[in-house]
Amino acid sequence: MRKSKTLAKIKAGETVKMCCLGHYIPAFVKHAAHFGYDCIWLDLEHRAMENSQVQSLLTFSHLFDIDIMVRAPTLEKTRLYRYLEDGATGIMVPHVSTPEKAEMLVDALKYPPIGDRGLDGAGLDADFLCGDSASFPQQANEETFLVVQIETIEAVENVDAIAAVNGVDGLFVGPGDLGLRLRHTDPGWTLEDAFTRTAAACEKHNTAWGTPTATPADIQKRRDQGGQLLAHGGDFGAVMNMLKESVGHFE
Repeated sequence: MRKSKTLAKIKAGETVKMCCLGHYIPAFVKHAAHFGYDCIWLDLEHRAMENSQVQSLLTFSHLFDIDIMVRAPTLEKTRLYRYLEDGATGIMVPHVSTPEKAEMLVDALKYPPIGDRGLDGAGLDADFLCGDSASFPQQANEETFLVVQIETIEAVENVDAIAAVNGVDGLFVGPGDLGLRLRHTDPGWTLEDAFTRTAAACEKHNTAWGTPTATPADIQKRRDQGGQLLAHGGDFGAVMNMLKESVGHFE
């Protein structure tokens, strides 16, 4: 089974270099791997792709040896672990506000004795070999990961309990959604406080955490707080910034 670069970096206490992809661009997978990224965050929450396109991108990730973390558009158990069977290294789930929801996701995405994922063994994750039933589930549990997003006021209030859930490998603060909610409700703490609370909870329970980062200074700030799952760069911003810059060349 292919080994996860993300989990290796987490275990080594290093930063996971992550970029975001929201469109079907097979070459992006090659370029991200070539330039030294560890993981591609494939956003299916806000972007739409056909299943065959997702499978294709996941196959390219194995070819070029880079993790893909799918931000899933569903909570359906079998659809979630199908992404792993098709070759995803990790699953990210948005709006996880309670430990009970985190436990439900562990149940879906981890094999026994941690969870209750269904066993097939004939997918890309098992190299299409129907791997040894005695060893493959353990390997899958060790080389795939679950990241839950902290994006609501309730999630921040429950962040310690969420970080403590066995089988949750990482927490990911979503400043866009969380910031939106904080503009309409004052819980007595700020967006920056949410990062501090998440960092403390993850340090306590030995769980990785991260967030999107916009600038080099932002990367360093979150690193200093202990953040490892740091997303910086993606297809949307690259295209938009290129067009903005290029059109100016006509002046």
